[in-house]
Amino acid sequence: MRADRLVATLLILQARGRVTAAELAEELEISERTARRDLEALAMAGIPVYSQAGRNGGWSLIGGARTDLSGLTAAEARTLFLVAGPSSAVTPEAKAALRKLVQALPETFRAEAEAAASAVVLDPARWGSTSAPPPRHLEVLQQAVVAGVQVRLGYADRERKESLRTVHPLGLVAKSSVWYLVADTEAGMRTFRVGRVRSVELTDDPVVKPEGFDLAEAWQSVVEAMDERRNVVQAVVRAEPPVVGWLRGRFGNQLTVRETLADGRLEVEVGAWSADALAYDLVGFGQHVEVVGPPEVCERMRRIGAELVARYGA
Repeated sequence: MRADRLVATLLILQARGRVTAAELAEELEISERTARRDLEALAMAGIPVYSQAGRNGGWSLIGGARTDLSGLTAAEARTLFLVAGPSSAVTPEAKAALRKLVQALPETFRAEAEAAASAVVLDPARWGSTSAPPPRHLEVLQQAVVAGVQVRLGYADRERKESLRTVHPLGLVAKSSVWYLVADTEAGMRTFRVGRVRSVELTDDPVVKPEGFDLAEAWQSVVEAMDERRNVVQAVVRAEPPVVGWLRGRFGNQLTVRETLADGRLEVEVGAWSADALAYDLVGFGQHVEVVGPPEVCERMRRIGAELVARYGA
């Protein structure tokens, strides 16, 4: 759910007391199915929204129409801003709506709401598989980031070697469906894959945040460093503009547009850590892409194609 739509939905509920999915859809210029799905998502996220069937039924914010959202508990307010915050930078309107919503909260909730709104960054570009379920310790790490307390983190690295360390959690990033914790440590700023976290113990010690720290900027630095290490082999690919959008969804910052060709196609450069990795990524696009080079990538794609024909037939 987009942050601006979420906030608009809540503001409509608080202003009118009760709305139907059809009324909400008309107001927000979306489909009734999308409106109903948004309302259900709010309810499932723990926001006090409920539906009532019948002739005069509809969706209501518990407590009915009110001039503020003071009926929210601290936990509900935190949940709302964790949901809305990641995509709040998409439009200026969404930012403005979130600021208004913060002012509508009780004074004691505002600090947590503002912290939650900046606690998470969404990065849609993928690094490999995107089918991971929500990690086991995600919720408690969200709590630590919002509350601003240090944690004792049990962690297994990629060689499965486990360690226990105290870290200062600064924010969480969802890169596709894979979550990362950005934290300060004795060894400096580090990024931890949340799926590899084995245990989390909250402490009473406050987080010491580096001066001027911005989660989005910190994550961009991580992405640039990782892409530089991963982008060892480059391939030149030609494709129609819509297909380039698909390629960008797969390769993210590892794709660079080189030029527009006379036939309207775009020539782009994509990178990966090996020729094999590039070939396996590109072969899935089939006839929609033309791989110009390097020769080792083209050869590996021909080999993959021959293996598929041998198994499944021409």
